[in-house]
Amino acid sequence: MKRSGLIVSFLLACLVAGALAASVLADDTPPPPTDTTTTTPPPPPAVIAEGVTVGGVAVGGLTQEAAAEAVLGWFSRPVVLKLEKTTIMVTPDLLGTNVAAETAVAKAFTVPAGTSLGLRASVDKNLVNAFAAKLVNRFDRKAVDSRLLLRNFKPYVTQAVLGRKVDGRSTVREITDRLVHGTRATLKLPVKYVRPQVTDDSVGPVIVIRRSSNRLTLYNGMKVWRQFAVATGQSVYPTPLGRFQIIVKWANPWWYPPASPWAKGEKPVPPGPGNPLGTRWMGISSPGVGIHGTPNDGSIGYSLSHGCVRMHISQAEWLFEHVDIGTPVFIVAS
Repeated sequence: MKRSGLIVSFLLACLVAGALAASVLADDTPPPPTDTTTTTPPPPPAVIAEGVTVGGVAVGGLTQEAAAEAVLGWFSRPVVLKLEKTTIMVTPDLLGTNVAAETAVAKAFTVPAGTSLGLRASVDKNLVNAFAAKLVNRFDRKAVDSRLLLRNFKPYVTQAVLGRKVDGRSTVREITDRLVHGTRATLKLPVKYVRPQVTDDSVGPVIVIRRSSNRLTLYNGMKVWRQFAVATGQSVYPTPLGRFQIIVKWANPWWYPPASPWAKGEKPVPPGPGNPLGTRWMGISSPGVGIHGTPNDGSIGYSLSHGCVRMHISQAEWLFEHVDIGTPVFIVAS
């Protein structure tokens, strides 16, 4: 019995020792790790209230960066200028434009929905004035009168050119307004047009006398109006060649003998039948020379005068009524 009790006691002791060893081993094993971190989504970016505008630019629903970019883009658009067929585009930075976009956008975050905030850009006045001055220098032009020339023994009238003057002050004002407010309506440069004093329509009558052909042609500008057979000067008293103009008109003139050998001893002749000048005298800017009627119809078509241009009396009267003092007179050799 004693032996059996000992065996049982031994077995119980072994069981207790094993349990204690297992307990010690269990206490030495570290506990499994515990995840204590939590994932939280980032807050949504701050945006401007709906319907808010800055300087006319819609920035509602935009972040600060996007809103500033939109405002700067709006004010950075080029200003477009136009004159007749010429178009000029100038970027605002060339004229010293500065926009406080960040400050304006920051304020936009503080206002309720639907608010319209104003924004004015600043500009460099000196740069705007200099740019306008360049436009004036480029586009200003003086009026050019038509000129009367003779080509191929016919009058030729050059084209007149309309003068143009750019209004520099108005140009500065209009450009500045577009830069400051961000508006970009095309600017038609303010100009004043200056009409030339002489145009192809205002040239009027022109007389061309062909000395060798003994023919006088009256033109209206460059168009033939009427032609006449005339008498011109003898070889010893030739009708002068060149460009002249009518400087005097006399109806029913007196004839006074010129200081020339052929008129020596002659006396003045009053108006009336037989007057060497007929009934009309149109003196030109060559001394002592004129266009006039003559009672000697047989001389017409020949070179028989003493330098003047003779016409049939009725034709001289008609010409007298259709020319004025200042009418150009070309005398050519042909």
